[in-house]
Amino acid sequence: MSKEDKYTLGMIGLGTMGRNLLLNMADHGYAVAGYDKDPSKLNLLENEGGGKAVKAFAMLSDFVKSLDHPRVIMLLVPAGKIVDAVIDELQPLLSPGDIIIDGGNSHFNDTTERVTRLAKKGLHFFGMGISGGEEGARTGPSMMPGGDIEAYLFVKPVLESIAAKVNGEACVTYIGPGASGHFVKMVHNGIEYALMQLIADTYEILKKGLQLNNEQIHEVFTKWNKGKLQSYLLEITADIFLYQNADGSFLLDQIKDEAKAKGTGKWTTQISTDLELPIPTIDIAVAMRDLSKYKSLRTEAAIAYKSDNNFTELDQNEFLVKLEDVFYFSMILIYAQGMHLLSKASLAYDYKLKLDEIAKIWRGGCIIRASFLETIHGAFKTNSSLSHLLLDHDVQSIINKTTTVTREIVLKAITAGISIPTYTSTLSYFDALRSEHMPSNLIQAQRDYFGAHTYELTGMEGSFHTDWKNTNKSLS
Repeated sequence: MSKEDKYTLGMIGLGTMGRNLLLNMADHGYAVAGYDKDPSKLNLLENEGGGKAVKAFAMLSDFVKSLDHPRVIMLLVPAGKIVDAVIDELQPLLSPGDIIIDGGNSHFNDTTERVTRLAKKGLHFFGMGISGGEEGARTGPSMMPGGDIEAYLFVKPVLESIAAKVNGEACVTYIGPGASGHFVKMVHNGIEYALMQLIADTYEILKKGLQLNNEQIHEVFTKWNKGKLQSYLLEITADIFLYQNADGSFLLDQIKDEAKAKGTGKWTTQISTDLELPIPTIDIAVAMRDLSKYKSLRTEAAIAYKSDNNFTELDQNEFLVKLEDVFYFSMILIYAQGMHLLSKASLAYDYKLKLDEIAKIWRGGCIIRASFLETIHGAFKTNSSLSHLLLDHDVQSIINKTTTVTREIVLKAITAGISIPTYTSTLSYFDALRSEHMPSNLIQAQRDYFGAHTYELTGMEGSFHTDWKNTNKSLS
């Protein structure tokens, strides 16, 4: 590359994701530049990018000058104030028409504000969720860009070239206006939380209930991953159970049972509450990570409340076949809750989301990719106005076949004193959703009794209040 040539895209933030995305772009023939304040990250990019059109810059001004016009700069830095600090540092060096892409996990409200603020400066800005981790960034992620359509169309060829491919189709699509890209990525992560907890609950059943060892649990997950439950998370989970230290011990058994989080799951539950759209299994997955941090309290409670978690008089092979179906039931309900939230948000924020396209780009590259996403894609492709995934004919067929066995296995685990919050929450959510008449009329009466909040009556207009202590007094 000559000194006169310019770089197609620049990356600020050369951590694992930023560096690997740049190398991915270089693999596809694009000349790219990177900037980071950490010299070691600059050296790593230069070393790994040897022989490719990749250049690392230690000075921000030199980095910006090296880019072709309009300049395209992607940020992969920690969400929050750091994003704004980088943008503020960049702005004086940019010209109207330049493009900034936030590829981190920013809160969608922050993205909404940045879109408006930067548009006034003549700068194009859009937020883009990226899923796939280190491997995905290097070989093909799933990407969720939303915001400035003109800016997206300009960089579309680059994004499509580096994205994961399924049946020859790139796992990237324009999500919608405003902060829709980051919103969809947030919900993706909420689904991810719930799926991970579902697998953890299954581990609990296999280890405590069936008393399987790590090799046997590996075999269960490996077998399941070859069928209807095929997914990236099951694949990596099976690998985890086989990883041994030099002394032959299993690494998993030495890892603390206190899970950490970066906040996207919590954001999903908070927003669902604001939108009055229930996603109980995602909520409980976030709660269980929080509960895991109270190790000393859990240790005290374990001593105070002992129980025998073993299943007795059980045909193990028959149980595992049933458990596979129950896992399928719960997995479907998790995806259904996430898609329902996207549907509600699309209306509330005018994102105009195409749920079939979202399911389509989640089929490859991303953390929650699974064979079942083909069914989801087909459901919303067939009926774009489908109000809930459970109303799709093919999904109904699966749920009807697995509901009875779900009740059986959930009951057995509860009776044995095994904590399975994802399984119980998906079943309860399903039963509430299919209830034409919920007991919420009683809650309305209670609210009116203690707070005179009034209630509505079936088949009558208006709101009513009753003096509940006087049983002879008519409603008013």
